[in-house]
Amino acid sequence: MNKPVKGYKVFNPDWTCRGFKYTVGETFEEEVELSVCHRGFHFCEKATDCFNYYHFDPANKVAEVLALGDIVTEGDKSCTNKIQIVREISWAELLEIVNTGKSCSGYRNSGNLNSGNFNSGNRNSGHYNSGNYNTGNWNIGDRNSGNQNSGHCNSGHYNSGNYNTGNWNSGNRNNGYFNSGNRNSGHYNSGDYNTGDYNSGDYNSGNYNSGDYNSGDWNKCNFSSGCFNTIEHQIYLFNKPSEWTYRDWMDSEAYTILSYMPNNALQYIAWENMTDEEKNTYPEARTTCGYLKKLDNSECRIKWWRNLSNEQKAVITAIPNFDKEIFKEITGIDIDEEDTNE
Repeated sequence: MNKPVKGYKVFNPDWTCRGFKYTVGETFEEEVELSVCHRGFHFCEKATDCFNYYHFDPANKVAEVLALGDIVTEGDKSCTNKIQIVREISWAELLEIVNTGKSCSGYRNSGNLNSGNFNSGNRNSGHYNSGNYNTGNWNIGDRNSGNQNSGHCNSGHYNSGNYNTGNWNSGNRNNGYFNSGNRNSGHYNSGDYNTGDYNSGDYNSGNYNSGDYNSGDWNKCNFSSGCFNTIEHQIYLFNKPSEWTYRDWMDSEAYTILSYMPNNALQYIAWENMTDEEKNTYPEARTTCGYLKKLDNSECRIKWWRNLSNEQKAVITAIPNFDKEIFKEITGIDIDEEDTNE
């Protein structure tokens, strides 16, 4: 007498399989020459293997079975000439059987809380994810929306970098495709902070720039606005041509001083120094003993100018083509009036 072998069998919703109707609790026997996929009652010893042949569909019926007769096995599938349908397995129980992880709605998940199949990570919606919190398939990284990302927090496919929107990015925080640089918006950029395509330089707005800070295409130099330039061109200062390049401006002492000019500065006003109008507008300031007042740009810039040394002011007024009226229009600082007040 053959030793009974426990297994699992999947049926159509009406408990039929290959046109034969089964009943839970009964034993079925037939005299046939066994042949896997051709003759005999078929089953799998592992529940997960059943779904190599049936859709993983909760509408289908699943049962625990015992093979009581002769058995022939090929690969993950077996057949017997005598089978007992022991009991129906609920879908909830099946999910526990086919997953080693917990609370999964797919199968063959070793991770937990997955919706999909073959996930070794956790909380994935998709298949074959070894990372966590992915929506998609074959993700090694975490929190990706897409497929085959080895990086993290990508929206797209095949990204080895992080925080990309697009595909095949090896850099980080790109919006586009095939970027090996970082923080680009475009495609095939090996440089950083570019808007455009095929830039090997940095901070370009345009395409095919090997230099930096260009606005245009095919520029080999820096700070160019145009196309096919190899030397930096001179810039306008105060609406007039100058002998300075933008690099000269960036390297100048005047640029350094002016970079500290305040913008939207805040000033703390104590309660006892607040006007009645301010107290009515900010009644919560009684509790905080004051509030932060946003200063007008021209007001805080004038205060900043007054705190500069005479040497620093001279550096600024020595900028080529310096024009007091244009300086006042842009900054709000009236140099003539300030000179009078000194």
